[in-house]
Amino acid sequence: MVRSPVVAGRFYPARPDSLREDLSHFIVRGRQKIRALGCVVPHAGYMYSGHVAGAVYSAVELPSRFIILCPNHTGRGAPLAVNSSGQWLTPLGLAAVDEELAALLKRECPTLEEDARAHADEHSLEVQLPFLQHLIAGFTFVPIAVGRGDYSSLDRLGQDLARAIAAAARPLLLIASSDMNHYERDDVTRLKDRKAIDAILAVEPRQLYDVLIRDNNTMCGYGPVIAMLTAARQLGATRATLIRYATSADAGGGRDAVVGYAGIVVHAPEESGSSL
Repeated sequence: MVRSPVVAGRFYPARPDSLREDLSHFIVRGRQKIRALGCVVPHAGYMYSGHVAGAVYSAVELPSRFIILCPNHTGRGAPLAVNSSGQWLTPLGLAAVDEELAALLKRECPTLEEDARAHADEHSLEVQLPFLQHLIAGFTFVPIAVGRGDYSSLDRLGQDLARAIAAAARPLLLIASSDMNHYERDDVTRLKDRKAIDAILAVEPRQLYDVLIRDNNTMCGYGPVIAMLTAARQLGATRATLIRYATSADAGGGRDAVVGYAGIVVHAPEESGSSL
């Protein structure tokens, strides 16, 4: 099965040459690479958040396997939905689902359900693939749509993911696709997002959940981020680095109702040295 793109021509260019040109503009060359367990990457239209996403992908050592967690904006499909076979099409070509890794995840993560409906019209994972295609030849990935919002379910998913990652034969990167606070004034969003970012940088998933609830922060991919942080913490991660932060106002949008974008890398436990 081939999953066709649904936001090409809207969130990013549909023409391969234009898309490659945009991606080249977003990638930061010559940056020192971080060995990472996970990362937080935004998923808005490239004109708004592409420079944040590009900065993250420029900052990490990219393996050839990925688990990509995304929110479920449509509400369709299983609460924790995985695709374990097939290919996803973008203007840059086909990206293959890692069937071996998907089988491992389904064994170790019993709450995952096979369900293509959750992914059929979801943009937040699709927009990550062109960055990876631009930077890596022949990578594979497993897509997981996270439609659960209660902490216990997200904690369990993270614990199960950690067990699967520890058992995986080859290195992989856990990508959490998320934008930050939505549709408040720029100054309000920056304040709310700073508190959430501080919890992520401390690799404290419960603290992040509590901050979001207390501040009514409308971070759309908090489920993927909490699961990623839980897995990384279980695997020994203790610190993270904020690579770049922006709001839609920085791309020329109005300041009365903005969306925040954070690019964050969670270091592998053996990573040392100063933050970027």
